[in-house]
Amino acid sequence: MIHYSLVCENEHKFEAWFANAGAFDAQSKRGIVTCPVCDSRQVHKALMAPAVSRTNSEKVSLSIGHPQHDQIRAALRAMRDKVTSEADYVGDKFAEEARKIHFKDVEARGIYGEATADEVAALVEDGVDFMPLPNIPEDHN
Repeated sequence: MIHYSLVCENEHKFEAWFANAGAFDAQSKRGIVTCPVCDSRQVHKALMAPAVSRTNSEKVSLSIGHPQHDQIRAALRAMRDKVTSEADYVGDKFAEEARKIHFKDVEARGIYGEATADEVAALVEDGVDFMPLPNIPEDHN
């Protein structure tokens, strides 16, 4: 797995994981790498520091002060709520069920659940189209 900082044509910055260095290029060429803010397909890699081995005390990316912070938070929360209210929860069987849907072994339906980093890498490698669900902390006001 490789982690990229990305930026769209409208200067929205975000991050994404890919199976390997060539996966971003392949997915971008297919038009499936899109900005989560404006849905632009004009996305490129941003300058970033090299990845370092991660531990349980790893730091996470955070932001503050963006002029549209509240609207972005609300949109992400609404997206998560829509998915979780309209899809089937499959728990730790996500990778298995997603693969069945992708390969048309079962009827297509919306699902959500959890997967390990290895399972995510394998899904990406198999070309299974999925997205992470944002984990939005409650408002701190």
